Amino acid sequence: MIETIKKLFGMGGQKADLGELLANGAIIIDVRTTGEYAGGHLNRSVNIPLNNLQGQMGKLKKDTPIITCCASGMRSSSARATLLSAGFKEVHNGGSWSNLKRYDK
Repeated sequence: MIETIKKLFGMGGQKADLGELLANGAIIIDVRTTGEYAGGHLNRSVNIPLNNLQGQMGKLKKDTPIITCCASGMRSSSARATLLSAGFKEVHNGGSWSNLKRYDK
């Protein structure tokens, strides 16, 4: 049961090498609110708040790897599910944006 829940929220199975994905052109989408994003974010991230994601998907390429992040990993999990259901090929839940700081340039 717990494994099913982990898979649903993008936390189960093999972990992607986020550093490798970023080195190969993946983009980071931070789905926090604009206010949260203004309070601190990754330099290489793009802010698309979760409640605006549906309307902004047309600006994203479906074949480019995407890493979603937020404050804790919950909204980024929802964003991942939304993107995958819309036909995006490779979407990874990066969890908290602060966990991705090591990859920021």
